[in-house]
Amino acid sequence: MQSVKKPNKESRSPFSFIKNLLIARWRSLLLLLIGVYLPLQVFEILAVKVWENGEGFPWDVPTLLAVHSTQNPQLDVLAVMLARIGSPWTASVIAAAIALILLLQKRWRSLAYVLTISVGSVLISRTGKELMHRVRPHLWNSIAPELSFAFPSGHAIASITLVAIFLILSWATPWRRLVFIFGSLYVISIAWCRLYLGVHFPSDILAGWMLASAWAIGVSLIIKPYLTTAKSVDEERAKEETTLLPEEKNW
Repeated sequence: MQSVKKPNKESRSPFSFIKNLLIARWRSLLLLLIGVYLPLQVFEILAVKVWENGEGFPWDVPTLLAVHSTQNPQLDVLAVMLARIGSPWTASVIAAAIALILLLQKRWRSLAYVLTISVGSVLISRTGKELMHRVRPHLWNSIAPELSFAFPSGHAIASITLVAIFLILSWATPWRRLVFIFGSLYVISIAWCRLYLGVHFPSDILAGWMLASAWAIGVSLIIKPYLTTAKSVDEERAKEETTLLPEEKNW
């Protein structure tokens, strides 16, 4: 009589399930820790300090004064120009144009990502400002004053969001390193112009970076806009977590 093969008890144990899950998803879990949890923890520290003391951190004012000490007419023009280029309005227009292109190309996964982080970043910025009510610095008369609240920086959130969009769209291409390098320079330039113009404390900008980074990375882990058909070769591979959106072809 043929013996019946007993199921492996270890494979059905909770410990084995957790171990297999950690092995299979360790990259996503690590990215979740570094890209979402840690930035949110940094933002929480900043927000609590600003909430308790509107003046912020000891390094806020000295940093602003150090940047202001380099003021000259040429930098004035550059700072105002960068402020306009990096404004949330400009970023929204660029994101809308990208979304339209993705719609025409029927790249639904990338389109969902662009729309989600673009709309979400605007809501996060406005909600944060209304909740915190932090007044902008008044250390000197700015050549490009702002009337809204300061914390978190809308320009910082918009710059990170825009770079995240371009980085995700170029993820499966050789251009992603250049996008990352120029994107980093762009983010730093926008932050510099806000400090140079005296309309943000450094902690406003850092908070904007942390919020936008956590949002962009968190959404990418759910929507997975970087998935492409070029990577699929095994017919018996495990089913992806996100199945509502199809994988896409590379540009």
